[in-house]
Amino acid sequence: MRHFLDFEKPIAELEGKIEELRRTTDAGGIDVAEEVGKLRDKAQALLRTTYAKLSPWQKAQVARHPERPHATDYIGALIEDFTPLAGDRAYADDLAVVGGMGRFRGRAVMVLGTERGHDTESRVKHNFGMARPEGYRKARRLMELAGRFGLPILSFVDTAGAFPGIEAEARGQAEAIARSIEAGLEAPVPFIATIIGEGGSGGAIALAAADRIVMLEHAIYSVISPEGCASILWRDAAQAATAAEALKLTADDLRKLNLVDAVVPEPLGGAHRDADATIAALGDRISELLEPLVELDGATLRARRREKFLEMGRSGVI
Repeated sequence: MRHFLDFEKPIAELEGKIEELRRTTDAGGIDVAEEVGKLRDKAQALLRTTYAKLSPWQKAQVARHPERPHATDYIGALIEDFTPLAGDRAYADDLAVVGGMGRFRGRAVMVLGTERGHDTESRVKHNFGMARPEGYRKARRLMELAGRFGLPILSFVDTAGAFPGIEAEARGQAEAIARSIEAGLEAPVPFIATIIGEGGSGGAIALAAADRIVMLEHAIYSVISPEGCASILWRDAAQAATAAEALKLTADDLRKLNLVDAVVPEPLGGAHRDADATIAALGDRISELLEPLVELDGATLRARRREKFLEMGRSGVI
């Protein structure tokens, strides 16, 4: 069964009626095609109206939708001959961060991603996409490996943030994130990062200090979650919708602030309603952005990347 968000309940009711009519047709041979067509048109119109005026908090819910395609879906569809690489060579292999080598449209690349998992078992396995220090050290290792072999880096970010457990802090969480950001900034190869769902805090930036930052239309990217912000400012997580509005975390907001470089439209109703179309559109956009970057030498890439992030600070938006 399709999962519907709270604000999608009217759409869910219409689609439920459509399914009931289809079952009636299958069971009794009654022709209800005309009625089904009318309901389908009504559902599409309601879906279009609803998604045309989503609030930042509603966009946050869409970004977290459990059926939304995840990093492994994008890697599986866009990367040929993908060979996963494991471990940080210091402590362990963190499955919240996936990475390895492969080919993107014929070009050898290094791929990184934060993976949330699709069901209870895989979500526990990947720790809901919240990486520990060894995950960020693995990311740093693979970015440095990419630089050594001249491989462009593609990352797919979808995380609420770094794992906040005591053991993560004991193993140097902040240092690991900082080193991963440093590796991204210093990489002598093209680096394109995509926020495919939720980009939360330093855990997201660790894999997104890139030449070009892309966001899907209904993705979010912020220094803190709306719930966390509300808990700090108002001592009330119920103020999350207000916090989401203030954080300017949507793709449109961040594009206007020049904090991201491109926004990829999603199918009507979100990426989860047509994952194949979403993945194909993102692949095309990444290809367009990558082409001019591969013509630049390492020194130029590093200098431009450094200037890109320094300019964000000068402009006062961060």
